Amino acid sequence: MAKFAHDEIMPFRQSDLDKKEQVAQMFNSIAFRYDFLNRFLSVGIDKGWRKKAINQLKDLNPKLILDVATGTGDVAIMTYHQLNPEKIIGIDISEGMLEFGNKKLANLQLNKVIELQKGDSETIQFEGNHFDAVTVAFGVRNFQHLEKGLAEMQRVLKSGGKLVVLEFSKPTFAPVRAFYKFYMNVIGPSISKLFGSNKAAYQYLNDSVQAFPEGQTFLNLMNEAGFTQTYLIKLSLGICTIYCGSKP
Repeated sequence: MAKFAHDEIMPFRQSDLDKKEQVAQMFNSIAFRYDFLNRFLSVGIDKGWRKKAINQLKDLNPKLILDVATGTGDVAIMTYHQLNPEKIIGIDISEGMLEFGNKKLANLQLNKVIELQKGDSETIQFEGNHFDAVTVAFGVRNFQHLEKGLAEMQRVLKSGGKLVVLEFSKPTFAPVRAFYKFYMNVIGPSISKLFGSNKAAYQYLNDSVQAFPEGQTFLNLMNEAGFTQTYLIKLSLGICTIYCGSKP
């Protein structure tokens, strides 16, 4: 199986744990402030990104959806409000994130339509041809084996089902790229530090974005995993990208 630079990016460089275990440990440590930092560091733009990603499923009208790397359930909750499916199942390797997600679902009284459970994106515990759609927002960078994760998501999709991936990317327009680098390397870490956030977590975010095989390279990986009708949509001048593909 091919290796990519982002596969080797770890949250804790001195740790003996593998990437998957380190990622789970990292998110457990920041779960209690994850939602707040998302809104604050992105100035709230991330909500619009998620909404546009979910809208890629509107014409499909999916009834059963899997949200991979669901975290605290943000995308699952937004998907319910936008698409009104019969059931959404969210999986994540971080028990800390799931704990906060389940509290949100209880407060919103959405426990019957959204179910969060511990699960590994590379060994999804559902039979093949099960879901109408699969979503994953800001999670594919954390896969230990990217190709395996893509193959698993393709496996559990029904024929005609659709995968929607939302992920950070690097702007290509020079002025935006310069500001983006300054923000990621200087402003963001300083703000994060003010709130006592995990410094290693923010550094991991930056490093993994820089190393991720984005754009057409990622679409090629989706094609190799068996997806068809693949396409991408760049958001906010390339800071974020939506990737979509269907199962034949």
